[in-house]
Amino acid sequence: MQLTGLHHVTAVTARAADNLAFYTRVLGLRLVKKTVNQDDVSAYHLFYADGRASPGSDLTFFDWPAPPERRGSNSIARTAFRVSGEGTFDWWREHLGRQGVSHHPAVERDGRLTLDFEDGEGQRLSLIDDGGAGEAHPWDESPVPAAHQIRGLGPIRLAVAAPERTEAVLTDIMGFTRARTFELPEGEVTVFETGPGGPAAEVHLLRDTRAPARQGAGGVHHVAFRVPDADYGAWADRLKQRRVPSSGPVDRYYFRSLYFREPNGILFEIATDGPGFATDEPMETLGERLALPPFLEPRRAEIEAGLKPL
Repeated sequence: MQLTGLHHVTAVTARAADNLAFYTRVLGLRLVKKTVNQDDVSAYHLFYADGRASPGSDLTFFDWPAPPERRGSNSIARTAFRVSGEGTFDWWREHLGRQGVSHHPAVERDGRLTLDFEDGEGQRLSLIDDGGAGEAHPWDESPVPAAHQIRGLGPIRLAVAAPERTEAVLTDIMGFTRARTFELPEGEVTVFETGPGGPAAEVHLLRDTRAPARQGAGGVHHVAFRVPDADYGAWADRLKQRRVPSSGPVDRYYFRSLYFREPNGILFEIATDGPGFATDEPMETLGERLALPPFLEPRRAEIEAGLKPL
């Protein structure tokens, strides 16, 4: 029973139309599901991923009219995307420059070429060279050439006031192993890995002594970790046995989830790979219409009337 890597990262936008344009037209990701927050149907929930909507490639957004995030500790401080090859970084540097996207020069960090940048709301992102490991599923309609497309999520960075408490949850409850450390200007980062390891299965942990962050637009709401469908019940039992307060099983229709907070307050989710985003739409037309899980379908007219056009 082992987590196999990152499943998705969910962030917050206050400008859904601009968000859609940036992640599809600039970053070249595919909008694989246009739905609503199942707990707040006044808000879109937009899912961007690779061409096959693969688990581990999703960056998702809640569309909330929130003020900008106040950066600080006890937060998910950076989300990385995996790309492949030094030439790809040359392409992305020129592309981001042409698009007027704020970015830093590519540097080697933790033995991998890395390029940091932000979206228009200050969402902190990186491109990281994964060396071409594993599968890739380019999107045929992406404005980014297939060889340079984002392959999936890379490491996430957690900035917390008490990293030893987060480490205990990662290692003792979630089965991560402590792999190595490296230095950033902000301090020492400890790398934890699960499953096969590599950037798609890493959490980077940094001590941050600032005041706690306040969630808002341009910030991250939670991170989800992949679990094989068959192991979902065992993970629910494990959290209960270890007396970790959690949501208990939650059926999100496209996957099943368990939610809990690590000791510094960051929301973690364990999510199954299946049944997947093609469960209610053909793979060829994912994201082209508003998709609602069956329990919300009777409210379609009401929900559509309350959403802003994209």
